[in-house]
Amino acid sequence: MLKTLALLPLAGCAANQPPALAPTTTTTTTSATPVRHDALFELEKKFDARLGVYAAGVGTIEHRADERFAFCSTFKGLAAAAVLHRNPMTHLDTVITYTEADLMKSSAITKQHVQTGMKLRDLCDAAVRFSDGTAGNLLLRDLGGPAELTRYLRELGDNETRMDRVEPAITEATPGDPRDTATPRSLGTDYQRLVLGDALPPEKRDFLKDLLERSVTGAKRIRAGVPQGSKVASKTGTGDYGTANDIAVVWPPGREPILIAIMSSRSSADAKYDEALIAEATAYVVKTLI
Repeated sequence: MLKTLALLPLAGCAANQPPALAPTTTTTTTSATPVRHDALFELEKKFDARLGVYAAGVGTIEHRADERFAFCSTFKGLAAAAVLHRNPMTHLDTVITYTEADLMKSSAITKQHVQTGMKLRDLCDAAVRFSDGTAGNLLLRDLGGPAELTRYLRELGDNETRMDRVEPAITEATPGDPRDTATPRSLGTDYQRLVLGDALPPEKRDFLKDLLERSVTGAKRIRAGVPQGSKVASKTGTGDYGTANDIAVVWPPGREPILIAIMSSRSSADAKYDEALIAEATAYVVKTLI
């Protein structure tokens, strides 16, 4: 059962503390002169939130891009990628069994199949498209635990993102806790490599990309801020302290793709998140980069 999953400590993690939340600038690196984006600071004031943005297209927008945020369910696309990377496609037909004890509030899909178990391909679908918590945990179990996902990300070139626990503990999102955190730059770059790069061979990349494109959880986030007719491959994440994230590759009509990674949080544990913050930040990013 998942509750007995070994949470392996990461060597050297104690030394990998999050950077201090010092005042930061917002920049676009389309030229040699950094440009501050006051609009993103204004959004922080408007929504009483901390906002992290990393976007890359023709240019790059950075706003708290190297500060740590709890990633919450955005890990599920990465876990699916890790399962794909480490196994042949036939592994997706493996049936994974679990029990009622493994279910949680977010287990909308897995709760329907407790008696039969689910194939890994269907667990990937449930985790990525529906953000099913048990499905995400079962992908981690197939990998060998949270530390194995971190290890895969290091292989991918990401030295910042770290996964220490499983659902639902990762949604605690306690400010200053480095566990289960990433930066907008690190998380966004991971998805950029997986969806647009060659981190996965074509068949596996297409499988993951299709799931991200058909996600049902982000209609009011990045998808709400992009031009009509855009294609979007995205993964959301939500947690305590008003945490709301969305990581996406966006194909605006007639334009080159844009990577948009937006992470946000608020100061109190019971603070409500507001998806409009993500949508408005997205609209600004798109307007600036295309």
